[in-house]
Amino acid sequence: MSLIPNDASKIEVTGATVDFYKVEKDGESTYYFDTSKCGPPDPMVNAVCGLKLIKGTDDKLVMINHKTPGGLFSKLGDDVSYETQETPEGLVKIVFTSNSSSSAATDLENISH
Repeated sequence: MSLIPNDASKIEVTGATVDFYKVEKDGESTYYFDTSKCGPPDPMVNAVCGLKLIKGTDDKLVMINHKTPGGLFSKLGDDVSYETQETPEGLVKIVFTSNSSSSAATDLENISH
């Protein structure tokens, strides 16, 4: 069972190593990607690509991964919020949002180094 909605459309995302999908509803977009079968550095690389899509917007980014990406979380400034949820399949779903009122901006160009 896929954790990406059936009505999601596949999109091209620069630098991504997995497929990205987009769902638009009520003027906002939610982007999805699944790195649950990937090893390092793919989860971090794709998260950075996705975070660039939502930075400064009201859109959301949903990452499906095999574990909580603690290394990624430690590199995020308070301009990126996230919530984690364990799935019945034993995976982790992380929903990222952009916080435009923050004072500490995440440097997405250098986050994966």
